[in-house]
Amino acid sequence: MLHFTQIHWDFDPRFFPALFESIGLEPRWYGLLFAAGFLVGFRLIKKILIRENMPEDWADSLLLYVMAGTVLGARLGHVFFYDWAYYSQNLNEILMIWKGGLASHGAAVGNIIALWLWSKKVSKKPVLWALDRVVITIALAGSFIRLGNFLNSEIIGSPTNLPWAVVFKRVDLIPRHPSQIYESIGYLIIFLLLYIAYFKFNKGKLQGYIFGAFLILIFGFRFIIEFVKAEQKAFEVEMTLNMGQWLSIPLVLAGIFFLWRSKRIAEAGGGSDQNTSTAS
Repeated sequence: MLHFTQIHWDFDPRFFPALFESIGLEPRWYGLLFAAGFLVGFRLIKKILIRENMPEDWADSLLLYVMAGTVLGARLGHVFFYDWAYYSQNLNEILMIWKGGLASHGAAVGNIIALWLWSKKVSKKPVLWALDRVVITIALAGSFIRLGNFLNSEIIGSPTNLPWAVVFKRVDLIPRHPSQIYESIGYLIIFLLLYIAYFKFNKGKLQGYIFGAFLILIFGFRFIIEFVKAEQKAFEVEMTLNMGQWLSIPLVLAGIFFLWRSKRIAEAGGGSDQNTSTAS
């Protein structure tokens, strides 16, 4: 029988507790990484706006819309997709995000709605113009967030005897897949691919191309990773595919549609964002 040396993980998820407990605060590394995702994304969006000669102040309103879409969408996604049996009896707790419970699929829907509203009220451009650019930053934020999950010892993987298995001592003593690290690395690679597609190959000119690629890559990868993740809720134990996988399928199909649509329009001689010098 082979013996492996697992990594024993007992990291304190609190940010310098000795410093902040004295003033009644308990910031966590997860929250800092969550915020860092927005801040880095804000800088990247500014870079994109400058590149396309768009108003730089659009970045400020974009940040607010994306933050609202992410947090509200992720929270409501968790409530309705994963834990409605509980929240239907505790409606007053639905917006208590500090108690935990966010779902990335809900964040995806929330961001689409938020960017549609932003496009109608601020940019007056097609919503796909915004989606093609903002999803680049969302992929990077996803990498930060999954690293935060690892530091929190949450969204853990299924048991394994692989050499790099991690024992999350704050959860149990079972060697598990570090699925959060898999996802963090995967989303970072997807971010780099989307970044290169936009900045090197100018795929932002093909309306819907980067958004479609994002949906396929992010949620296709998420579908695969779910096979090495522990079930988040008891009702998933008897499911052939878990909730995360079922929710990923329509998003991947939507991605295929938008990618196909962008190519068809390009072949027909339209669909490019020709007006990139001024806001319309």
